Amino acid sequence: MLSNIVRHQSDSRLSRIVTHNGTVYFAGLTADDRSATMKAQTEEVLKKIDDLLKIAGTNKSRLLSAMVYVSDMRLKPQMDEAWVAWLDSGNTPVRACVETRLGTADTLVEIVVVAAQ
Repeated sequence: MLSNIVRHQSDSRLSRIVTHNGTVYFAGLTADDRSATMKAQTEEVLKKIDDLLKIAGTNKSRLLSAMVYVSDMRLKPQMDEAWVAWLDSGNTPVRACVETRLGTADTLVEIVVVAAQ
């Protein structure tokens, strides 16, 4: 039997959320305020993640994995500060952090998460 795949906030390019077999996959998220610091951009992205988790019927305590892309590894401590303040410390996901060039020069962080429903 095939399980249902459910897509949310979709357009011709991507879906922001896809659920399948009790797992929720999220598109990469960036901050709207690109004039902000790494910490502030990370806080904005984490708020977006909270909002999308709610739409998917789950929450940050159910995170399975996170991939964090930063534009400059020297700014990673700012990202980590926001991440640790936000995270459910009793339910930490696996995580990787990679330095890369992002979509615009002023995008400092992009985060992709996977969660259980």
